Amino acid sequence: MKSVLKLNNINSFYGKIQVLKKVSIEVFEGEIIALIGANGAGKTTTLMSISGIVPAGSGEILFMGKPVHSMSPDKIVSLGISQVPEGRHIFPYLTVMENLDIGAFLRTDRTGIKKDMDYIFDLFPILAERQHQAGGTLSGGEQQMLAISRALMARPRLLLLDEPSLGLAPLVVKRIFEIIKKINYRNNTTILLVEQNVNQALKVANRGYVMENGCITLVDSAKNLLSNKEVKKAYLGLY
Repeated sequence: MKSVLKLNNINSFYGKIQVLKKVSIEVFEGEIIALIGANGAGKTTTLMSISGIVPAGSGEILFMGKPVHSMSPDKIVSLGISQVPEGRHIFPYLTVMENLDIGAFLRTDRTGIKKDMDYIFDLFPILAERQHQAGGTLSGGEQQMLAISRALMARPRLLLLDEPSLGLAPLVVKRIFEIIKKINYRNNTTILLVEQNVNQALKVANRGYVMENGCITLVDSAKNLLSNKEVKKAYLGLY
């Protein structure tokens, strides 16, 4: 399998506080990888380091074999990495269409942009219906769909998803995870997923990494992690 993303001994800091401690992760083409752990474990910081928002203090991050850990966030996006941040962070006063246009800001292929817009509206028909509506007037689930769609408009090879189910009703959560699987299958988009809903995350993932206190403590297939006694006890509430 072709390596899409590789983190080698990443140490990241907020000021003088070390958050990531020698984090090593590898993601192969076409995979969905779940990064799980308790609040404050360092999962979001891992995604922020990959995106260049929180620069890695040391270690290296390779995307398609190319070092990206010293690049600016916009350069990293242009190479094919898009992040959907925790809490969605759409532009509330812009319309759905304007939010999507911003996602394609670095692109110049008008035909491709139109094709991807049609794909988005096929994936999320509700966004097609509300394309002229301000993003802030959408429901929480619809805003999450818009945030994912905005990231897809950059046509990423690697999609970073940070807590996509946060604050959503169970039926909407189910729909979001169905869409994640569809994006992965239809586009062969590689996905690194940070998610508190460990059960759902591991059900859609191929493999998983468990993070504790800024360190990767366990790596295994998603199936094995779902049946792992320690994982079940710590993250699934099962004994």
